[in-house]
Amino acid sequence: MKVALVTDSMSAFGGAERVIEQILRIFPQADIFAVLDLVPKLERGFLGAHTITTSFLQKLPAVKFYYRKLLHFWPIAVEQIDVTGYDLVLSSHHSVAYGVLTNPDQIHVSYVHTPMRYAWDLQHEYLRSAHLEHGLLGLAARRTLHKARIWDYAAAQRPDALVTNSHFVARRLHRTHRRDVTVIYPPVSVQNFEVQNKGDYYISVGRLVPYKRVDLLARAFARMPERRLKIVGTGPELKKLSALQVPNVEVLGYQSDEVVRDLLSGARAFLFAGIEDFGITAVEAQAAGTPVIAYGCGGLTETVLDLSTDSQPTGLFFDEQSEDAIVDAVHSFEANRERFTPEACISNAERFSDQRFRSAFSAFVHRAVSQQRRNKMAFSSHVTPHRQPALVPNRFSAD
Repeated sequence: MKVALVTDSMSAFGGAERVIEQILRIFPQADIFAVLDLVPKLERGFLGAHTITTSFLQKLPAVKFYYRKLLHFWPIAVEQIDVTGYDLVLSSHHSVAYGVLTNPDQIHVSYVHTPMRYAWDLQHEYLRSAHLEHGLLGLAARRTLHKARIWDYAAAQRPDALVTNSHFVARRLHRTHRRDVTVIYPPVSVQNFEVQNKGDYYISVGRLVPYKRVDLLARAFARMPERRLKIVGTGPELKKLSALQVPNVEVLGYQSDEVVRDLLSGARAFLFAGIEDFGITAVEAQAAGTPVIAYGCGGLTETVLDLSTDSQPTGLFFDEQSEDAIVDAVHSFEANRERFTPEACISNAERFSDQRFRSAFSAFVHRAVSQQRRNKMAFSSHVTPHRQPALVPNRFSAD
């Protein structure tokens, strides 16, 4: 089969790119199409020898500096990607990828990391962060997001089969798009981590964006001067976090993968205060033998075994996004530290390995292809060929 793999923008080796890496191991013959390809040279190893065919947006000068401001052009861009010469179309979707146009003889399977979050459940946060809550620009932004929701709903009906990365996202897709989906957890390279002796610090790793609420962690630790917190990551919140200047909170910014692995392995616990669709870093922490303290909502509730419900816990949850809740959670963790073992954390993390993903996704695509072929044959057998009516001589003719 000729296979096309369609994705949104690629700007770094993140969660979506890890899925692409594993899909390419299943379908090495696939040709890759992307709305935008902005991955730096040093992070392109996951693509192997593949070249990327991009949309017209790639041709805009210096587009990497403002591509997020072009979101309203992304639906048009993905619909211009031509995959008509392929039997099987796979899409890795977090914004517009499943909107690629296919014909009835093609099979389209989409792995959905998230629906268009800035247009649905994160609309108000997006408007606040962009300072577009009021005024004419705010009104224009709301109208654009309204149109985006209409397009996104229609686009979500195009794939023949949908897969998503957590039951949390599956529920959102059913609510907003009325699509039933299969959950296949994304791949995590759990084999890359080693257990080390635990230090006296806690750690937060991830992109520093508002919805992850890293600021809450920093303010909570300001109230616990006897505890240390290391914050790793870059993003628009970096300057804000650095400006807090909390003595026991160290903002490290960007760190290499090797350094991050060492920091995760040596941490007392990994902390997360946001709502994540899945949360790869929390699984990586467990693969390093490090338990997780997190807000009890979103995908992490599926990947962390909670202290209150499991005999071999790998973490604990707090019930609200507040400084008080985080402080209480850290104190509870300290009081129960002997119940968290590296062995339990590692065993739990192995449920999300690369190999498990490849096996599950390959089987799902095979079933989808077989089902669509059966549907096509069944449809063809029930369609009565159109017959021209028999010619009847005209009684008024000269004949």
